Amino acid sequence: MNDQVKYVLDESRLPEAWYNIAADLPSPPPPVLHPGTGQPVGPDDLAPLFPMQIILQEVSTDRFVAIPEEVRSVYRQWRPTPLFRARRLERHLDTPARIYYKYEGVSPTGSHKPNTAVAQAYYNKAEGAKRLTTETGAGQWGSSLAFAGRVFGLEVDVFMVRVSYEQKPYRRALMETFGARCVPSPSEETNAGRAILAEHPDSTGSLGIAISEAVEAAAPREDTKYSLGSVLNHVLMHQTVIGEEAQQQLEQAEDYPDVLIGCTGGGSNFSGLVNPFIGRALREEASIRVIAVEPAACPSLTKGQYAFDFGDTGHLTPLVKMHTLGSTFVPPPFHAGGLRYHGMAPLVSHLKELGLIEARAYTQTEVFAAGVEFAQVEGIVPAPEANHAVKATIDEAVRCREEGVSQSILFNLCGHGHFDMQAYTDFFAGKLEDHAYSEDEVAMALAGLPTVAA
Repeated sequence: MNDQVKYVLDESRLPEAWYNIAADLPSPPPPVLHPGTGQPVGPDDLAPLFPMQIILQEVSTDRFVAIPEEVRSVYRQWRPTPLFRARRLERHLDTPARIYYKYEGVSPTGSHKPNTAVAQAYYNKAEGAKRLTTETGAGQWGSSLAFAGRVFGLEVDVFMVRVSYEQKPYRRALMETFGARCVPSPSEETNAGRAILAEHPDSTGSLGIAISEAVEAAAPREDTKYSLGSVLNHVLMHQTVIGEEAQQQLEQAEDYPDVLIGCTGGGSNFSGLVNPFIGRALREEASIRVIAVEPAACPSLTKGQYAFDFGDTGHLTPLVKMHTLGSTFVPPPFHAGGLRYHGMAPLVSHLKELGLIEARAYTQTEVFAAGVEFAQVEGIVPAPEANHAVKATIDEAVRCREEGVSQSILFNLCGHGHFDMQAYTDFFAGKLEDHAYSEDEVAMALAGLPTVAA
């Protein structure tokens, strides 16, 4: 028996279209609302921030949206990505489960994020943008947009959550290597940032704050658009190349998953893997278990309220219905920076409300222990975010052992941890703490939810 089996696809099997789960849902998600009028937003409301093709994708109900050849030509630098059968992990856990992982760490920036960064940079360039602004947590998204911006000749300004800016200097250096400008958020460059610093001079920042700064920096300039790496429908759709490829690779393996697992912060890598499988299950009236795994310190899916809320702290964005901890909630500074967002993607939240996915939360020390165990057995060091999916996969494999059932488990190893080794250093030194989120702060943030007419 081979220690490890890798399933690869020829470039000719690269997906030609993204999959849009909106086409197969039993009921549509709630509309995006204008914060001033409370009415559904239209294309003109979004035009200051996004190119028209992105806006059309955001509201599309077509099952498939063609991937431009200019985007596919860049994808070919690393796609299709490999699918591994983790036989060593199976033996290590003494489980009858068959464990597979889709490995997105082979991209130029080491994560799944370029799947949408390249697409967004292409559409912005095609419609005349010269500059993009964005936010980033751990830096996977910021470095990916920096890469994509360089490919298409766009300036990129990245507002990086301050705690991650300080914890992850190599991610910042990667962005700067690709030519982007990286600013710690909250900053003195925007009204939103200055307001936060005036009230909290030592603020560690949050994705909600960084989004406010990026939106504010983009909206007034005709040559500038805003770009984001998670949460919205078009971003989740661009990531579905992951699941589409995985379906082809599992055909090679003559297998199909009983359980799918992904880490969730905003929801993009999770959706990229699972949406094509959920769509197939809906069309074929089949049943699969889908598990979204989030940090216990920022548990929007497991503890948040399903309500209309702002996507940012400064209340510059439209209102979306999602599982939220409140837009003003600032999570504690744990190491999985990409999962420190107060809300969950509206589509992921809708799937949870429909009963199509389940959610669980883990503390950071237990997920790092799982990540180290995986690295020692499989030879890949996961990103801190991906460790959440690794932990859930191990738990599901142990369940299969205890129940004596042979199930197929597929998870998304959404990125490597090579730029996050300080977090592992802190883990080995016993410096990682299991931060508890403040229930009082969440209650205060939820008390400030916007009022929306029924």
